[in-house]
Amino acid sequence: MKTKILATTLLTCCFLACFAAIVDFSGKWSGILTMENGDQYPLTYNFKIEGDKLTGTVLTPKGELPVDDGKITGDKFTFTVTLGDMEIPHSGKFYGDSIGVDIAANGAKVHTKLLRK
Repeated sequence: MKTKILATTLLTCCFLACFAAIVDFSGKWSGILTMENGDQYPLTYNFKIEGDKLTGTVLTPKGELPVDDGKITGDKFTFTVTLGDMEIPHSGKFYGDSIGVDIAANGAKVHTKLLRK
């Protein structure tokens, strides 16, 4: 009986910790995207979380773009951004004080770190 209570308590704590991490993920995050050729682009993401759905916008030098098809699983996420006729997949991980994002565009994959703005 004590084992069941302990296991239930631990699972509940894990669930609450994951939920708290997702809640903290909402808001504005910014970083610099450095391409393979050295070009740099400032990016600002404004994330909104609803359950396991990720929405929001990305402010780029080309304007503000919507976050599409966003999904969250624990501390990991995926979404796409459409620029013209090109879909740009994003994937990453939330670390609490930063976000690591992998962006795939034109056959290249680049990584950037975002900090809360």
